Amino acid sequence: MRARAASVGRVVVEVDARHISQCCAACGHVARENRPTRAAFVCVRCGHAADADENAAVNILRAGPARRADARAA
Repeated sequence: MRARAASVGRVVVEVDARHISQCCAACGHVARENRPTRAAFVCVRCGHAADADENAAVNILRAGPARRADARAA
């Protein structure tokens, strides 16, 4: 993990983007079938439906702080 200070006091944390777009932001289930179209996200396990980009953005927002916490604990 690499973190660096951004110009306005923010910290940028790189996250692993593999399967981010296939992961349900509601229940965490990962499946290729969760993406019936390029723009849609519908979880085959819990039924959560959202715009695919918004669902992925929620996953990325959650992954960043988790990665930082893991790095600090190590």
